[in-house]
Amino acid sequence: MHSANRTLVRCAEGHVFGVAAFPMRQLGAGRIGPGRLVRCPRCARLRQAVPVEMRQR
Repeated sequence: MHSANRTLVRCAEGHVFGVAAFPMRQLGAGRIGPGRLVRCPRCARLRQAVPVEMRQR
């Protein structure tokens, strides 16, 4: 998969990595939040992860 199609995320332990899919879904009327459970390649555990905000310099 092309790297432009990946989303950079940060796990709860602070590791930053790319994931191919990071769906932002809504359940009912309320949003369930930006975090998702993903398997971190550094600590090999399911961790809460959020998208990394890219800052322009």
